[in-house]
Amino acid sequence: MNIRLLLCALIAATTFAAGTACAERADSSKPTVIDADSATGNDVTQTRTLIGNVVLQRGTLLMKAGRAVVKSDPEGYVYATFYAAPGGLATFRQKRDGADVWDEGEAERIEYDNKLEIVKMFSKAKITTLEGKRKTQEVQGPYLSYDSRKEVYSVENDVSGTSKAGSGRVRMVIEPKQPAATPAPAAVAPSTPVPPAKKP
Repeated sequence: MNIRLLLCALIAATTFAAGTACAERADSSKPTVIDADSATGNDVTQTRTLIGNVVLQRGTLLMKAGRAVVKSDPEGYVYATFYAAPGGLATFRQKRDGADVWDEGEAERIEYDNKLEIVKMFSKAKITTLEGKRKTQEVQGPYLSYDSRKEVYSVENDVSGTSKAGSGRVRMVIEPKQPAATPAPAAVAPSTPVPPAKKP
C-alpha cells in the first residue's frame, strides 16, 4: 500500500538544501510530501520511519531512497537520514535559485541536520552540477559534507569523515566553460551602382 504523508507541520520551516548554496528560494515555502510503501511514527520520540520506494518532493527538490528516518527536536529542528535500497543509492536533485542550474547527488546514506544546516553524504558520495543538461562540475569521494551557512564543502577519503593515509582517493572534475556564442556578422546590403552623371 502506498502511503502519502504530508509533513508540512513537521518540516514547514525546513529547507532540505542538499548540497546547494543557493537552492531555489521558493522551495522553502512549498509543502514537503513524502511517499513510501509503509510508514510508522512515534509521537513520544518525534520519529517517523518510511520504508520502501521513499520519494520526497519539495518544490524543485526531489529525493529518493529505500528508507528514511525523520526526527524533530523540541525546538522544531529536523534531522533526516536517507538510506539507499539494497544495491542502490539514495539520490537528490534540486535547482539553484534564479538560473537553469541543477545539483544532483547520490550516496549510500545522506544525512541532513536542519539546525546546523549541514548535509553529510556517506559511501559512494557524488554531487554533479548541471547547467541545463551540460555537466559543469563533479565532486566525489567516500565522504562529502556541505555547510550551507558557510557555503563550504569538504570531501574526505574515508567514510568516517576524515582523510586517512592509504584510504581511497577523492576526485573533482571541472568542465571547461562553453565558449560564448559569436554573433553572426550583420548582413551587408548589396551596393547599388550609382549611374554616371549626365553631360549637359
